Amino acid sequence: MAFRNVFSLILILYALKTARCSRVTLNNGGYEDILIAINPALKEDFKIIQNIETMVKDASTYLFQATNNRLFIRSAKILIPSTWSPNNYPKRTTETYDKADVIVAEPYRNYSIDPYTLQYGQCGEQGRYIHLTPRFLLDKKLKSVYGPRGRVFVHEWAHFRWGVYDEYNSDKPYYTHGTLKVEATRCSIDKFGINILQPDQCSGNSCPLTTCNFDRKTGLYEQGCVYLPDKQQIVRESIMYAQLLFVCKVLVRKPR
Repeated sequence: MAFRNVFSLILILYALKTARCSRVTLNNGGYEDILIAINPALKEDFKIIQNIETMVKDASTYLFQATNNRLFIRSAKILIPSTWSPNNYPKRTTETYDKADVIVAEPYRNYSIDPYTLQYGQCGEQGRYIHLTPRFLLDKKLKSVYGPRGRVFVHEWAHFRWGVYDEYNSDKPYYTHGTLKVEATRCSIDKFGINILQPDQCSGNSCPLTTCNFDRKTGLYEQGCVYLPDKQQIVRESIMYAQLLFVCKVLVRKPR
């Protein structure tokens, strides 16, 4: 497949709301009919639609590269609320908010603005849906935190479609390796970065960085220490650890 054929057809539909069942199909390497639905409670903002379109197209290119030219996104549909201004969009047929593969909504209780995939099953089982917030789609500053939106989408798509999990552990961010060397939980250990304490306060775009101390009781770094990978390094793996790094890739042996 020539690289120039990797594209996404975005269809915008006018929506109503009504059980969730993904109708995404994989046809000759291309995912078809991904349904992205905007929550009816969101204030009308055409920029959300534009940024979704850009995100999906970028995600298709990144997915193609990350799977050794095997997979891409062929088509996706955006379901907009019926309360938004009509703009000659095609009317929905069987598409509903509750059947969406991706929803755009304000954060639910106990969740922050982080993009996430709702997963109840074991490894290998498809998730229920991907949740993106309007702030994630609109705030350019968040790209420095999460990375390009297209890459984030591929990260979440791997959760949703393939049932894989993150290659980091927020609860246990460190472990001892080999000769009791402390390593950050990540894949792979060839990645390099620094260990810092999470800052209590930030001033504007500046946050003070404090080096972590070693805790003799635990044999690890002190509580509150986090591993910050160098964003400029070039690595081959893994999307499920840090999609913001350059040339991060994941190999898919059995597409579905």
